Amino acid sequence: MLKEYKTIKEVVGPLMLVTGVSGVAYNELVEIEQQSGEVRKGKVLEVKDDTALVQLFEGSQGLQISTARAKFLGKSLELGVSQDMLGRVFNGMGMPIDNGPNILADKRMDINGQPINPYARDYPNEFIQTGISAIDGLNTLVRGQKLPVFSASGLPHANLAAQIARQARVLKGDEKFAVVFAAMGITYEEADYFITDFTATGAIERAVLFMNLANDPAIERISTPRMALTCAEYLAFDLGMQVLVIITDITNYCEALRETSAARKEVPGRRGYPGYLYTDLASLYERAGRIKGKSGSITQIPILSMPEDDKTHPIPDLTGYITEGQIILSRQLHKKGINPPIDVLPSLSRLKDKGIGVGKTREDHSATMNQLFACYARGKEAKELATILGESALTDTDKLYAKFAEAFEQRYVSQGYTTNRSIEQTLDLGWELLRILPRSELKRISEKLLDKYYHNQEA
Repeated sequence: MLKEYKTIKEVVGPLMLVTGVSGVAYNELVEIEQQSGEVRKGKVLEVKDDTALVQLFEGSQGLQISTARAKFLGKSLELGVSQDMLGRVFNGMGMPIDNGPNILADKRMDINGQPINPYARDYPNEFIQTGISAIDGLNTLVRGQKLPVFSASGLPHANLAAQIARQARVLKGDEKFAVVFAAMGITYEEADYFITDFTATGAIERAVLFMNLANDPAIERISTPRMALTCAEYLAFDLGMQVLVIITDITNYCEALRETSAARKEVPGRRGYPGYLYTDLASLYERAGRIKGKSGSITQIPILSMPEDDKTHPIPDLTGYITEGQIILSRQLHKKGINPPIDVLPSLSRLKDKGIGVGKTREDHSATMNQLFACYARGKEAKELATILGESALTDTDKLYAKFAEAFEQRYVSQGYTTNRSIEQTLDLGWELLRILPRSELKRISEKLLDKYYHNQEA
């Protein structure tokens, strides 16, 4: 029997106080029915004695608490999932917004998920090709990994997100691949860009989109990534698909958390964010991975814009602790017209060595990756030296390194948002650039690989 109460005492912003309750649990779903028959939903944030604090999903504007009734449903927020979700667009609460029919659910799943037993986790070790050389060649994405993109205001992370969603695939031809895309706090223009891009390129056929717009309630931003990850878990672990989850923008999600925390009058942590921000982010990121005995996997690319371009800000700082590396976008490269403006030197994929090599990419991948990093770093130093002392101060070898660094940015990193390079094309391009330098400078590559690839213009 569902419990119904007419004891709503107070509403402040998105929060509502219901007294005289019993048997109510944290995270329990609540329906608030008005005299007109309008129903709003919320969830229990806190229970103390006989008082429940409820957070409203649709906001409290126009709510008449004197005549409204609160009904506690005895379950948490759930998402009805089905394979028919592929190719569809939903809002942050999991409702279709593409004028298509409602989903006939195969099952209903709690959006908070179930923690994966650490013993049941399988180690990520299989290459995912994004078609982007700066990622595939140097900061490789591995199936089951969490690899965030650190961007900044005004940088084209939306273009990069759409490109990865379009192009990403596992190299095994028989593997079923899907993309779950969650956008939080974005403008209507951005939402239209994503939907149009996915539709025009056909990527929508293998994708599920969850869109939360900037004018939607803040509380909906908190549920959006959980809806997306619940859908991904069904596709991966029930249907055996390889699922890539792209979440943008994590910063908007954290702002919603801060807004909710302030409304609850919680003691703030760093920069006003709640003290449980690390735990909350971990509850999202740790839903990625592989499970022993199951063929499916969830790989995550969360995208966050760093406030004031600050890597030490709590959001990128905590994200870096939880995830396995980061792809950093550079404002300086963006100003130079390098697209995507991926700054490869501070970027890192901690699992890249696990997903490359013989049988995964190619035998020369690891060696050329290390060599390209080293040569680009030295080339940037040479260019900085030339800026300070003039080009005449450089040795002939330094000039070659400076030439390499310029060519590396213009040809390897910069490829636009429509070029889809195979891993072989990326590796071949790396060798083409390394030939700018004398063979004697390539000390990180074995003689065997140099004999095979350095002089082979077709390689």
